[in-house]
Amino acid sequence: MKNNGPVLIIDDDQKLRELVAEYLEEYDFSTATLPSGARAAETIRSINPSVIILDVMMPGKDGLDVLRDIRAEFVTPVIMLTAKGEDTDRIVGLELGADDYMAKPFNPRELLARIKAVLRRVESCGERRADAEAVRAGGLILNLSRQVLVVDRDEIELAPTEFRLLKALMTHADRALTRDELMDMVWDKDFAAYDRSIDVHISKLRSQLKPYPNHAKRIRTVWGTGYMFVGE
Repeated sequence: MKNNGPVLIIDDDQKLRELVAEYLEEYDFSTATLPSGARAAETIRSINPSVIILDVMMPGKDGLDVLRDIRAEFVTPVIMLTAKGEDTDRIVGLELGADDYMAKPFNPRELLARIKAVLRRVESCGERRADAEAVRAGGLILNLSRQVLVVDRDEIELAPTEFRLLKALMTHADRALTRDELMDMVWDKDFAAYDRSIDVHISKLRSQLKPYPNHAKRIRTVWGTGYMFVGE
């Protein structure tokens, strides 16, 4: 697995920043840290991180606002750190484009595993072309090399998780995919009945297609099963 850029840790808790950085460096990850999101965009442009660890609860501009700013400019994978039991923060984070989340307190070993999983998925999107440069279905084009969606000649940049999810749906156009299948294709983990991650990302994709009347209903809910991309 390639690991080109450092892991950027954004958290106001200095001890946590140092703990996570030291742990990751033991496993040959380079790291960079910030105590707030004030210089996040500037730092991302400068160091081009491979993944961002972002705390939700920070003084001043909170992590959700920082994530909103990040997603306005970058598609770097983001793992959110949320307070245990704060489902609202987790759901809003996913809606804004976070790729994964962890509740505090957490085991650094699990964080390491999640970072590696995110990087594997990003590498897979970038390198595995399925013998083609694009996936085409229903008049939409998903450019695999540039990782953008083309709709009526408009190019839409998707967050990594939305990109993988749409690729799975378009590759299996006109076939209903269960949540279990989607979780396996997109997240490499089993589906839990309480996990609404898929629904959040589906909602995000529908919002991206909403301005295009011919394509606004391409992603259909199949009740009792999951979701289907409607081809023609």
